[in-house]
Amino acid sequence: MRVLVVDDEAEMAALLARGLLDEGHDVTTAPDGIAALTDAARQPFDVAVLDVMMPGMSGFELCRHLKRQDATTAIILLTARDAIDDRVRGLDAGADDYMIKPFAFAELSARIRAVRRRDALTAQSRLTVGTVDVDLHRHRAEAGGRPVPLSRTEFDVLRVLAEAGGEVVRRTALLEEVWGSSENIDPNVLDQYVSYLRRKLAAAAPDVQIETTRRVGYALRTAGGPGA
Repeated sequence: MRVLVVDDEAEMAALLARGLLDEGHDVTTAPDGIAALTDAARQPFDVAVLDVMMPGMSGFELCRHLKRQDATTAIILLTARDAIDDRVRGLDAGADDYMIKPFAFAELSARIRAVRRRDALTAQSRLTVGTVDVDLHRHRAEAGGRPVPLSRTEFDVLRVLAEAGGEVVRRTALLEEVWGSSENIDPNVLDQYVSYLRRKLAAAAPDVQIETTRRVGYALRTAGGPGA
């Protein structure tokens, strides 16, 4: 995902950028609202993480401008103030989520995935990869019109891979998305479920394959190309 991080504290912006880059995101940082709007005019962003308390243009104001510029950008506001009025003001400005400092980076990462997942579910109810049709609302998968018998966990692995549009999904991201943690789950569990899913797809939809990037993660791809 393309992520814009806006914070006048250079150390905090750099820390967030490093963490997001490590997770495979394309990250741009900006020190203030004006620079952020300039960056957003050059390219669209999937997510913007904005500090509320910035000189000149506050995160609330920047949020409104960014939403007017591109309503599809998901926005998460960061603030040191835990006041209900501030949270209401942020949500009224168009923010999709709100986090109180200090916070764990793992929580921010999960919030980013959650707001994009909500957007995806709102925008569409189905994903298609080759002959495989993934019904996000009913939690079912079909291949060539026939149901693919999947457990809930197998379906969740398939959903996360399908949402990536052919790009590699890191192992840690899969563990966090499907099991809620990458720390307390044996990584071999992920490998086992990918193996189950791979066998079922091979039987039902030979044109769709799960490709492994060693020590990095997995990608769902069709025989004819990298994406859906």
